[in-house]
Amino acid sequence: MNIKFAEKYGFCFGVKRAIQIAERNRNATTLGPIIHNTREIARLERDFDVSLSEDIENLADAQNVIIRTHGITKQDLQTLQERKKHIIDATCPFVTKPQKIVKKMSDEHYQIIIFGDKIHPEVKGVASYGENVCVITSVEELEKVKLEKKVALVSQTTKQPKQFEQIAAYLVSKVNECRVFNTICNATFDNQHAADMLSRDVDVMIVVGGKNSSNTKQLLAIVQKHCPHSYLVEDENDLQESWFEGKALCGITAGASTPDWIIKRVQEKIEQI
Repeated sequence: MNIKFAEKYGFCFGVKRAIQIAERNRNATTLGPIIHNTREIARLERDFDVSLSEDIENLADAQNVIIRTHGITKQDLQTLQERKKHIIDATCPFVTKPQKIVKKMSDEHYQIIIFGDKIHPEVKGVASYGENVCVITSVEELEKVKLEKKVALVSQTTKQPKQFEQIAAYLVSKVNECRVFNTICNATFDNQHAADMLSRDVDVMIVVGGKNSSNTKQLLAIVQKHCPHSYLVEDENDLQESWFEGKALCGITAGASTPDWIIKRVQEKIEQI
């Protein structure tokens, strides 16, 4: 089995930064998963005593609290400050950016439209900085929203640029004033473009990453358009030999929260098939 990697894949700047912060702060607790990769979270707990708390109410005994890459809500941050916790901020700068934009635009009385997934922690955090906020995932959803005269648009960092452009175009045609802020991360776009190009040339495509990771699921959706034999795996144990029967070239890409050690194991397992 021949293997070809996408030109861009794996850990992005924000994730690398967060992991380094966690490794420097032993015995700390992250509020929510620091990244969306259960294997890497387990490694941090095993090797660096970095524990995980899903709920702010379970942080009673934790003094050193790491804010995850996706950020937290404005309200949770205030709660940590009131409880005198030592806050270690690992929020990705590309996530902090839309938080600040939403606050500024909301203060200036703009209706806030966020292109993103309502239940995603990044979107929840960004939305918490605004007053009049609507979260949508498509133009079809936006058509049902009562729009005001002044609107500001931001995006979840891992969304697809083409969809964001469609939403922006719709808003511009419907309101008196529309401020558009492209908050999609460059690394996300680069990974998506590289995966798209590779998927056109291979017989089977493997996307490595957390199954609860938004950017990883986006990669899978993109490569499936050109390579129907595309699969998402969290590690080498998810691989199935039947996927590679009759195939000559396998493409590999990985989500922004996928560490190199997992990608290497997936590569080695495929080479053995």
